[in-house]
Amino acid sequence: MTHGTIANEPILLRAQDRAVATLTLNRPRQANALSEALLDALQSALDDIAQDRSVRAVILAGAGKAFCAGHDLKEMQGHAEPGYHAWLFKTCSRLMTTIARLPQPVIARVHGIATAAGCQLVAQCDLAIASIEAKFGTNGIDAGLFCTTPGVAVGRALGKKHALDLLLTGRFVGAAEAERIGLINRAVPASQLEAETARLAHLIASKSGAAIGQGKRMFHRQMELGLEAAYDLASEAMAENMTYADAKEGIDAFIAKRPPRWTHR
Repeated sequence: MTHGTIANEPILLRAQDRAVATLTLNRPRQANALSEALLDALQSALDDIAQDRSVRAVILAGAGKAFCAGHDLKEMQGHAEPGYHAWLFKTCSRLMTTIARLPQPVIARVHGIATAAGCQLVAQCDLAIASIEAKFGTNGIDAGLFCTTPGVAVGRALGKKHALDLLLTGRFVGAAEAERIGLINRAVPASQLEAETARLAHLIASKSGAAIGQGKRMFHRQMELGLEAAYDLASEAMAENMTYADAKEGIDAFIAKRPPRWTHR
């Protein structure tokens, strides 16, 4: 399945292996820069997946030599009309919010560079696996642009000082440092990147989709609250989760020492 075309080439690829959907940014000659068309294609695909009961986990990847080089600066520079850039950044922010609100966990599979809004994509995904050769940066400051919108995701994924280090200096970090500071879950050899990401995605997809969907939603909500309010929300969520058919099945299976048979997404 493809969304959007440039010169008859698909700019976003969608494939599915059992319950795992893979979305691949496909502008390799532009290092998968987020053009208007690519943002629109990604938004459309994620909106579709949110309603697709057959999908329980999503992998986000890039074609060619890079994961994503951020916004398409040439396209941005070609628009001088008032309000264009405000619209563009709001459009990108909507996409990032969609990733956070998506019922299914989203895993970034990162190789090459992930810069500016590309680094934002990595930080916004629920999990990230990267090739040991990958490099990350919020380097807009080098072009006179502070990466304020990437800073929303990066600032939530990392500690404050690590986030500001990247945002203020524009420096690139390798995969080992990205793992150490919490931007990615782990770095693996390039030859193992696809298999390791697929293994993680299929492991998540093997769990109760109902519990995963509720759990992801509540995790993001409680992270925005104070401690007491977070525990109140979490307690209510767990009580609700206990009413799910999958919870009854999972407990019955645990007691009977058999694999569970999930019935709900």
